[in-house]
Amino acid sequence: MQKEFKIKGLMMDPITNSPIVILQDVEKNTLLPIWVGIFEANAIALQIERIDTPRPMTHDLLKNVLLHFDAEVEKIVVTQLKDNTFYAVIHLLREGRTLLIDSRPSDAIALALRTDAPIFVTEEVIQNSRNITLDKDKLDPDEVRQWLENLKPEDLGKYKM
Repeated sequence: MQKEFKIKGLMMDPITNSPIVILQDVEKNTLLPIWVGIFEANAIALQIERIDTPRPMTHDLLKNVLLHFDAEVEKIVVTQLKDNTFYAVIHLLREGRTLLIDSRPSDAIALALRTDAPIFVTEEVIQNSRNITLDKDKLDPDEVRQWLENLKPEDLGKYKM
C-alpha cells in the first residue's frame, strides 16, 4: 500500500546543519522529513523555484536521456527505511514495460519534480519513520515547528551519501 505525497518544503536541520526535504501526504494529514545531501537539496530547491541553470544539471541530464529513449517516469516510491536510511525506486515506463530503478530518495524526488511524476511513500515507511500526523482542527504551527526542530537524524533515517 502506498500514499501519495507532495513536497511541502526544504529546511535545514538546526543541529546537524543538513538539509531536510519535508514531504506531506496529499490529504495533508502526515509530514515526513527526509535528510538529504546539500547538492541534492540544491537540485530540488532549483526545481521548486523554477530556476533554470545555464547548463543541464545531473537530474536535467537524466530527464533528457529518458526523453531521448522514449521513457517516462510513472512515479517514484520511497520504499524502505533500513538502518536509518531511506530507499526509493523510480518506476519508468518504456515500450509498454515498467522498469524499476533503485535510487536514493533525494535523486528520485529531484527527477520526479523535473518530470511532473507523483511521489509515493509505502505504508511500511510511514509506520517505521518518525512522522507527524496533523489534526487539522487542532493544528498548532508552533507545535509543528518545534517537532521539526527537535528531530534528530537517528530518529527517522539519515540520508547517507
